[in-house]
Amino acid sequence: MSRNLTFKLKGAEFAAKPVKVDRSKLYGRTELKALDDEGRECRLVNMDEAASLIIPKGGLGLGILSPEGEWVERSSLKAFKAEGGGDAEPFSSSFSAPIELKETADAETFLDHKITAVYQLDDAPKELLAAVGEEIYKFIYSFRDGYKGDPAFVLAAGGSLFMLVGQKLVFEMIGLAQAEFIEDENSDDEEEDSDDLDFSVM
Repeated sequence: MSRNLTFKLKGAEFAAKPVKVDRSKLYGRTELKALDDEGRECRLVNMDEAASLIIPKGGLGLGILSPEGEWVERSSLKAFKAEGGGDAEPFSSSFSAPIELKETADAETFLDHKITAVYQLDDAPKELLAAVGEEIYKFIYSFRDGYKGDPAFVLAAGGSLFMLVGQKLVFEMIGLAQAEFIEDENSDDEEEDSDDLDFSVM
């Protein structure tokens, strides 16, 4: 991701380049290779259902079919709101316009999200770092123009700025009452029988 994001905070605009932080950069990576009897590297391929056709890597793709089995172009699809109906409003790419940081989130709201990607805001000016301070700013991030936008957070840690993209987790709470215990009438008999078992013979 070589493009810059522009953040607007406290009346000023700041540009920063997001650099993805992944486990391989932090801890390194290992690669497992499969070799044949002659030491040549094996490659993963796919086969058709009849096992008569070998499909090399890159030979498979996803497509959309209508109920009649006809090919449907993705550009002809429309998105609708899950609740209330009506056309869904598309999101503009976060790289196309300044991102206004005006909504803050507390620690509990932040921890209610599953973080799927972490980016370090490389070359972020010190003024942006100072403006963020100890706050956690929340906004909707969209890599490209489309109907999908993900919650994202900007925060400072260790003298650097980070952008974390995630998904909100939904917790279903049943209640705070303690569950009742139903006692089985035969539980005493079963307990007595279990005491007679000699586990040393097993």
